[in-house]
Amino acid sequence: MKNVLILAANGQIAQIVEQRLLYESAFNAINLTLFLRNAHRLDKLQGSKRVTLIDGDMTNESAINQAMVNQDIVFVAVVDHDSRNRLTKNVIKAMQTNHVKRVLFTNVLGLYDEVPGEFGRWNAEMIGSGMAPARQSDQLLAASGLDYTTLRLPWLNDHDETKYLITTRNEPYNGVSGSRASIAAVVVDLVKNPDKYVGDSIGIADPDTQGEERPVY
Repeated sequence: MKNVLILAANGQIAQIVEQRLLYESAFNAINLTLFLRNAHRLDKLQGSKRVTLIDGDMTNESAINQAMVNQDIVFVAVVDHDSRNRLTKNVIKAMQTNHVKRVLFTNVLGLYDEVPGEFGRWNAEMIGSGMAPARQSDQLLAASGLDYTTLRLPWLNDHDETKYLITTRNEPYNGVSGSRASIAAVVVDLVKNPDKYVGDSIGIADPDTQGEERPVY
């Protein structure tokens, strides 16, 4: 069995990932630990023998450390916009303490000024003061010694489709928007193939939205 910890497990993308890992036969050998505030919100999953719910706050170092015990892969389903980067620091410390190596960490597009044109300008304006801690989160991961992948998400929509293009750290971002189902598909693929994109920061978006000046909802 492989043990997967999802932090901020009540997010929309996280819930798509959870449904796929629980109900697709390819993942029958995966156990899920779901960490979130007000864990009763995922009580519907409690009936599965492969699910453990943990009620906790990601700013609580002790709670993250306890959740990390015996995990193989960690998916952080929230962007660390905390000015002190407590979320990222707590995850890194807990992983190092418990000898867990693989982490998929959600972040935003524009970390490296890799989004060109009018949309890049607008994106930076919209994220505003949240960009500095997001960049620092990525830098902390890069210096951590962990097998990390930063997931640079586009502006999200709920289109019922899985269509995306991945760009790596040194490539221009391609697209402005993408579906939550597409982001979940990337996460599921990395759980299945954890050696992909180790030590990289990947951009994910629908390439058909490239050149748009505003998000496509």
